[in-house]
Amino acid sequence: MTDPTIHSLVQFAAAMALLCAAAHDVAVRTVPNQVSLVVALSGLCLNGIDGQLPEALFRSGLVFAAAWYCWRRGWIGGGDVKLLTACVLLVPPRSVPLLMLSTAVAGGLLAMCYLALARVLRRVAAVPSRPASRRILLWRILRAERRRICRRLSLPYSCAIAAGVLLTLYVPLGQ
Repeated sequence: MTDPTIHSLVQFAAAMALLCAAAHDVAVRTVPNQVSLVVALSGLCLNGIDGQLPEALFRSGLVFAAAWYCWRRGWIGGGDVKLLTACVLLVPPRSVPLLMLSTAVAGGLLAMCYLALARVLRRVAAVPSRPASRRILLWRILRAERRRICRRLSLPYSCAIAAGVLLTLYVPLGQ
């Protein structure tokens, strides 16, 4: 295998883990530790291959300190802190500012969508429960998400983190 092939496979595994984190966060508002571990190990592998491990660890530590402060203030969840820290390891060190900007923009768009949905869903009558549909997991998740949106509860911010990482890794922005 060549280095580009290894890079592609490791990035693909991390991208799948990020999508799992986002789906899990939407469903139950938690980020599994295993997902953050897969992303962090993928990032360590990639930066180790590229010879950028010390700088990547330093930047990850800085982002962890800032995210930890935000967690202590109640602005983000603990799962988001560990996932964001792992994601900083996943991107090249020079791309960390772009990652942070992409994540912030995606988070803002997510918040605007949730605010708009809250206005719309409050005017629409609740979908009646059907005994047969209660057994369908997706139906239950959608009903729970509707309640969260209408009550303006927490956002699944790992969706924004995943979008920020995927934009940083796969969308060339003048680099």
